Amino acid sequence: GGAGWARGSLDKPLTHKAVGGRPRRRWVGCPCLPGWHGPYCGVPTMVQHSNLPTKERLTPRAVPRRVINAINVNHEFDLLDVRFHELGGVVDVFIVCESNFTAFGDPKPLRFAEMLLNGTYGYVAAKVLYVFLDHFPSGGRQDGWIADDYLRTFLTQNGMSRIANLRDDDIFLIDDADEIPARDGVLFLKLFDGWTEPLAFHLRKSLYGFFWKQPGSLEVVSGCTVAMLFMVYNGDGIKLRRREYYLMPNFRKYENSTGHILVPWSVGSPLHFAGWHCSWCFRPEGIRFKLLSAQNGDFPRWGNYQEKRDLSYIRELIQTGGWFDGTEQEYPPADPKEHMYAPKYLLQNYGRYKYLLENPYLKGSWGQGPGRAVDTYNQTGGIT
Repeated sequence: GGAGWARGSLDKPLTHKAVGGRPRRRWVGCPCLPGWHGPYCGVPTMVQHSNLPTKERLTPRAVPRRVINAINVNHEFDLLDVRFHELGGVVDVFIVCESNFTAFGDPKPLRFAEMLLNGTYGYVAAKVLYVFLDHFPSGGRQDGWIADDYLRTFLTQNGMSRIANLRDDDIFLIDDADEIPARDGVLFLKLFDGWTEPLAFHLRKSLYGFFWKQPGSLEVVSGCTVAMLFMVYNGDGIKLRRREYYLMPNFRKYENSTGHILVPWSVGSPLHFAGWHCSWCFRPEGIRFKLLSAQNGDFPRWGNYQEKRDLSYIRELIQTGGWFDGTEQEYPPADPKEHMYAPKYLLQNYGRYKYLLENPYLKGSWGQGPGRAVDTYNQTGGIT
């Protein structure tokens, strides 16, 4: 279920006695369920408290839009599982691009393809459009940003070219694998007309796991209609994420075609999260692989330093919330019981994903202290 009404939600006329004894009719609507707003009880809190300038123009659609979610994957397999469960009921197509090269240019196995074939993602496989990037872009080794941009360009252009019967008002969302928009926000986009574009999501920020919550939110421009994607951004997802829509030559032409002034907006706010960004959220082996895979452009490239790749050092970073440059951040308190702490699927499978929900290297975590926690991790296999 999505939007919710209170029991007996059909509006009904009530008769009241007026002064002088003449009855008069007053139309009374039932209140929305908690977390839902608007005359149709279909606007979630994360939209109600957003900067959307057209809230009074929102109307339910007769037919839901289709939603296409595009992601590049390296080795974020647990977060991919969480994304599929969070969004599987509202996304129609997941375009997932995997390469046999890391962003640095080193060869790597096609783990996601293997897991797709062996049934690991069988519950969502019918919605997955697999894009195989079989080459590394020229110049990407010298300038890592070339490789980083090319991944998203290829993901969008190859994936979208293979979807039949695209409609102009279908929704395109492009995320990094560690950015997971909340289901209610995406459902709203699917069911309502009247919002403007392009759109961003305010994501709850955390490091190494949901337990190290960072201040504020990450505001990521990641969504628009298919019409805007092709007319304004030339079908290139990286251009959408760059926020440069107003500099694109066809923006005014597209805006005129919609009949409305297009104002960018963000689902959620810094106080009302509309998803999650879990950065470096792996077991220690996964963090080491991320260090080795990182593109050659985001300097300092910590994977170049052998001591930074040491698993004991990485465990210490997870334990303290420290960063590779030796600094330690100030973190606001975080409690798994708080609203939007983590996606529901994680919390419903707490034991399996405990390493993301509780700091495994704090004394008392897992009920066994840091030493035993390390043993447990090593038994569960390497990169996940």
